[in-house]
Amino acid sequence: MLRRALLVAPLWAPAIVSAQSLQDRPIRLVVPYSAGGVADTVARILQQKVSEHLGQPLIVENRTGAAGAIGAAFVAQSPPDGHTLLLEGATSITGPLAHRGMTFDYAAMPICAQITAAPYVLGIRAGFPGDDLRGYLAEARRRPGEVTFGTPGVAHIAHLMGEMLQSLADVRLEHVPFRGGADAAREVAGGRIDSCLISESSFSPVLRGERGRVVAVTGAARRLNLPNAPTIGEIVPGYELSTWMMIFSPPGTSMPIRRRLSQAFAAAVTDPRLRGRIEESGNDPVSAGPEQAEALWRSEREKLTALMRRAGLVAG
Repeated sequence: MLRRALLVAPLWAPAIVSAQSLQDRPIRLVVPYSAGGVADTVARILQQKVSEHLGQPLIVENRTGAAGAIGAAFVAQSPPDGHTLLLEGATSITGPLAHRGMTFDYAAMPICAQITAAPYVLGIRAGFPGDDLRGYLAEARRRPGEVTFGTPGVAHIAHLMGEMLQSLADVRLEHVPFRGGADAAREVAGGRIDSCLISESSFSPVLRGERGRVVAVTGAARRLNLPNAPTIGEIVPGYELSTWMMIFSPPGTSMPIRRRLSQAFAAAVTDPRLRGRIEESGNDPVSAGPEQAEALWRSEREKLTALMRRAGLVAG
């Protein structure tokens, strides 16, 4: 047995070395939602600075569908060499709870960094009856099950935000899932759906075109750039739910590679010019390494699992 191990060891040695450091080729950052959405926006804000820090290109690639699961599955099945990464938020927790048949496990994908934290916005179309959150809820009560709200997909964190709103405000809405927040925003702008729960950056084109307005934010505090939009909790006691973005890697990715990637994303997130752009997109920049990010992910999983169960969204 000893002789066999000695003979095999040299064959494995190059793989072990390559597993500890990045190779001299591009890195692919998979965004599992449509172009123009919040994840895509943040990825492209950070892209150049991360590339400069690593000394090799960072390529942003959109792989959409199944509330992020298609892109995530692609990354989960990629080699653990640090050259294929996933940018994802709290849907990494809510998705598996609602869809038990996933072929991969987010919990097995090592996290390299947390890069943002942010609430979502409740936006409504131009011409919708009622021009604030109270008016929106009054219309939902007047027409139970007819007022529509779009999200980036079934079991996306925004879907849970909508279910929480219905439960705590005692209203019934119609959920319309899309492949990303930008798609939901376009449907609101076109007047084809009544409202949406998406990121601020995804909804910003609707505001610029004056085709809709923000009536509330999902977080615990008002946003500086949306001073007239209350938190949902101001009108609906007990409501508060935000999300975040992290960089995930394929199962088996080594800690040295994860730390190297974390340093590159930290350099981008803490760059003063880029911080301003991230904040303009409705996100709070965060620089957290692998251990801190994974600790947050685990605590968020406990909280969101309880909320999903209460909302009846956990698959049997």
